[in-house]
Amino acid sequence: MKSVSEVAVLAGRAHAGQVDKVGVPYIEHVHAVAAGLAPFGDELVMAGLLHDILEDTDWTAEQLLETGVPARVVEIVQAVTNQAGMPYEEKVRRITADPQATLVKIADNAHNSHPDRAAQLPADKRERLATKYHAARAALWPAADRRDIETIVRIVNPALLVELEECPGTPSVGVGEPE
Repeated sequence: MKSVSEVAVLAGRAHAGQVDKVGVPYIEHVHAVAAGLAPFGDELVMAGLLHDILEDTDWTAEQLLETGVPARVVEIVQAVTNQAGMPYEEKVRRITADPQATLVKIADNAHNSHPDRAAQLPADKRERLATKYHAARAALWPAADRRDIETIVRIVNPALLVELEECPGTPSVGVGEPE
């Protein structure tokens, strides 16, 4: 079984040389997503580190399993991986069927929505992505515990805390209310 540090090395090698939409080394995004998942344990940190590996590299789920990545981590990564021909909205609905995949996607969405990252994009792209990510949150957030969302958002993108406070469909167990 691979450890978190071994998975981090694997992710670093797999994404070596890649840059994101704003020209930053892609591994920084992967690490930000994983950091947001740290409070939830090693499985989710590993899934965060690997969340884009099947989409953006030549790695396969089978190869991840063969190298010792835990099967549950690979399942989560597969759940958040784009599938050819599947509309984004359908992908998000599929993700919400798995509570752990939902948390990974919430962390990914939070980092992709970070104001510092968005500010570096051309206005038309920034607006299109903001609409896409907001719509995804409308499906993702109601599928997760509000405390978990808040934990992730505080780490990855605190600017989203205002939106979370205004989100009526998000379960509010633990936020000032007895369970």
